[in-house]
Amino acid sequence: MPWTTYAATRVRALAGGGVPALLWRTVLVAALVCGIGLLPWLSRTDPALTVLRARSADRDPDPETLRAIRDDLGLDNGPLALLGRWLGGLLHGDAGTSWVSGSQVLPGVVQALGASLLLMSGALVVAAGTAAAVCARTLRLGARGRLGARRPGGTATAVLAALPEFLVASVLASVIGVQLGWLPALGWYGPQWMVLPSLALGLPAGAVLGRMLDDLLPGAFGEPWAMAAAARGVPSRSVARQAVRRCVPGLLPNLALFVVGLTGGSVAVEQIFDIPGLGRLTLHAALAQDLPALQTGTLALVLLAATAGLLARLAARVLIGPALRDGALQSLHRPRPPAPRTLPLLYAGLLAAVIGLGLPRDPLALDTLARLQAPSLEHPFGTDALGRDVLARIAHGALTSLGTALAVSAAALVAGLLLGLLPRVSGPLVDTLSAVPPVLAGLLVTGAMGSGTWTPAFAVAVVAWSPLAAHTSSLLRQERATTHLTATRALGAGRWYLLRHELLPAVAPPVARHALLRLPGIALSLAALGFLGLGAQPPSPDWGLLLAENQPYAERAPWAVLFPAAVLALLGALAVTAAGGVRLPRRRTRRAGPAEPPADRVVPVPLRQPDRPDALLTPVSASQTEER
Repeated sequence: MPWTTYAATRVRALAGGGVPALLWRTVLVAALVCGIGLLPWLSRTDPALTVLRARSADRDPDPETLRAIRDDLGLDNGPLALLGRWLGGLLHGDAGTSWVSGSQVLPGVVQALGASLLLMSGALVVAAGTAAAVCARTLRLGARGRLGARRPGGTATAVLAALPEFLVASVLASVIGVQLGWLPALGWYGPQWMVLPSLALGLPAGAVLGRMLDDLLPGAFGEPWAMAAAARGVPSRSVARQAVRRCVPGLLPNLALFVVGLTGGSVAVEQIFDIPGLGRLTLHAALAQDLPALQTGTLALVLLAATAGLLARLAARVLIGPALRDGALQSLHRPRPPAPRTLPLLYAGLLAAVIGLGLPRDPLALDTLARLQAPSLEHPFGTDALGRDVLARIAHGALTSLGTALAVSAAALVAGLLLGLLPRVSGPLVDTLSAVPPVLAGLLVTGAMGSGTWTPAFAVAVVAWSPLAAHTSSLLRQERATTHLTATRALGAGRWYLLRHELLPAVAPPVARHALLRLPGIALSLAALGFLGLGAQPPSPDWGLLLAENQPYAERAPWAVLFPAAVLALLGALAVTAAGGVRLPRRRTRRAGPAEPPADRVVPVPLRQPDRPDALLTPVSASQTEER
């Protein structure tokens, strides 16, 4: 076989399989681009008026001016003609001109993509360091064979993962950049300007990845190779390094999603630090309905998502490809001991106390004489810029924010599990949706469904399931290649038995813990869409609105921002500690009797003797099993 044919075959295998998968990806990308091209008409607004306001907000929208804009842009020809003209120019390397600035779109998108990729690389370095710090204790204890003494924690990680990126960016810019003057806080002129935005993006992302890796490491340290290495005196550093290598393939799909999210979804951080990135460009183009810039920016994100997904699958093949092919893996997901319930009950009690103390108060009562007052007995959490009680607004906002976030998280978990079981269908869909920033998804959903109470929830749910589906597919791929599943299949177990009794019990608990870890982020995404006018409007006491409204007063009245952020971090700590107890109930096993088991039941066969380290890699014979 020529090497070119072999290479093409391997690329098709990594991409998800052959011509049908390629056609499915093409259909999804075409649907996304066409949906963006219909955005002005879906939103039922006059594109000429939107473009005029983006060009000059002070100019009167008289009929002659609007008619001139329509003639210049060709709006009267309809969206299909505009889309065909843009695609025709794209085939010749011309993405058109911006409807707002009149400049060429492609050079601006390429320059913005370069800035975003540079920022993303710095954020990934910070995320890797944060994830290593999160897993350091588990790695140290596991390499020494002392994981039994590990107490589940993760409160600090949960707090870090729950903090919104724009709040971290605001604190870093105001404290380190402005007050202390250690690093520049505005602009994009060199390596020094990368530090603060990289920290703002990398710290929360690293906390999430670190928690996911920390969830897999105990299973890797419990595998026979790790126990045999410890018994033979292999250095603990080598054991820890191999354990990380064993667990990383399960995280690579989500790492690819983080890459795309850090590139196109870091709009708030780019706004705060004045970074000319792709996320900021796409947001401004969406708000101004600048279709050539919006379509080109989205296409760049889609190509980046496809490339990141392909590289993630290639890295997984390199790390564990032979074991996947030969079915020689061990399951990383084993029965977990009962998790302590003290911390979740403590955090739940604190959150309930905050809500209970604030509900009797009026969240809309204005007192201009009590603006930005510090915490006191009358106002335990202080007041905001309009004199409203912060505690009352937090408590009343919890009723809507928590309820909607829980509903969206549950829907995303179910959709992620179901679609993750069909990787050939969900893989291209995940790659496409991961390239859509939440703000753009909100604009598309609002344009199609109209503004309403559940519109932000539906917009967030559209993209919230994709990380869970990627996690499910990755874990399922490895679980299918385990030795115990091969043995169970060889004993006559059917497909449905394997799915119900082997695959789902191994995959569902870690994915559910992942969904709980993302609960605070979903609550923030809902609130952010409301702040942009796509959902809840002021004076609604939404948590995201509280943070966004009080952010300009962070230096003068820090309590107005710190208390809502502390409650959000408390929600993150509750979600993470409660996730430690997520597991499926163990099945009851029948006692051995003279009758043979039913055809759909499989008797497990022991594969090793844990009493002898020398026999860890030696299968147990039938005679030895009978003697036992």
